[in-house]
Amino acid sequence: LMPKQPIPNASEVLFTYLSKVQLVNGLSRCEGRVEVFYNNSWGTVCDDDWDMVDANVVCRQLSCGVATAVGSSSQFGQGSGLVLLDNVDCRGSEADLSQCSSLGWGVHNCYHYEDVGVTCRGDGTIRLVNGPNACQGRVEVYYQGAWGTVCDDDWALNNARVVCQQIDCGSAVYAHSNSFFGYGTGRILLDNVNCQGTEQELSKCKSLDWGKHNCGHHEDAGVTCRPAIRVMNGNSSCQGRVEVLYKNIWGTVCDDNWDLINANVVCRQLGCGQAITVKNQAYFGYGSGPILLDNVECIGFEPQLSDCANLGWGQHNCGHHEDAGVICARKSSLDLAHCHLGPQRATSVVTEHI
Repeated sequence: LMPKQPIPNASEVLFTYLSKVQLVNGLSRCEGRVEVFYNNSWGTVCDDDWDMVDANVVCRQLSCGVATAVGSSSQFGQGSGLVLLDNVDCRGSEADLSQCSSLGWGVHNCYHYEDVGVTCRGDGTIRLVNGPNACQGRVEVYYQGAWGTVCDDDWALNNARVVCQQIDCGSAVYAHSNSFFGYGTGRILLDNVNCQGTEQELSKCKSLDWGKHNCGHHEDAGVTCRPAIRVMNGNSSCQGRVEVLYKNIWGTVCDDNWDLINANVVCRQLGCGQAITVKNQAYFGYGSGPILLDNVECIGFEPQLSDCANLGWGQHNCGHHEDAGVICARKSSLDLAHCHLGPQRATSVVTEHI
């Protein structure tokens, strides 16, 4: 290890203001490598003294329920840039990770192989299972430590709208019934769900309450969402300027660090084939509205572009002359047939969201 740097003025520093935190490279916004935002940069947290008490503060700060596991760089990858916090020691009651004691911003004796990660889950977390992409599949919810399915009684587009919004997958296209994406296992947790369409979580909609139902798994409900990403000004639905949806506003992506790995995540999210090439410097024309993502750095397995490391929504140093684009291969007729053969032939993709 590198030699310890001196701690300024005290044996511990207690920060009393709020900071941003995000989880990176997990399957949802509620798991991944812990990163904090300080002095206009995202950085990692060292695993010295890190425990479940610290992890629970992160989960609560993100409204992600409780911590179920503490991860490492081998699980969520090594970060880049600064290690911003070390020897974090929370009491458990803090509303924000920066309120916990630590060595101070940027003071550490760590390397990125010590970057810490967290997995959070809470009752009402949703995942989509056995669909061909991250935004369609069988709906499953987490309750009291286990996953279960949703019965299709009264299952309608308003319910699907709530699901799609909860998992950051844009708008609902279809509400599937009759176990379209295959039979689930375990408990059937919700039945006769009746959403208005404006609820923040599926579990907030009217239903028969947890575990009450008169169903079998042949009635497991599913959804198809339109992903919160699009390509504009290209010659097909698989090429163009990349735009993402955030809080009901479409915006562009800056081309800083834009590469083929990022493009492959976009192409997969769009339901297209592999990325053929990336395009920089507003190749597909200038966008309008906000620049929503910058310095995107994907590992490659993320279900959505917004799950990749980046500066945070709306944080950038770009102009629209730097709008990023992609050219993806079109899905072959064989691939398209595969998607329509039904749930037994679909590739299993799982995303989870509070």
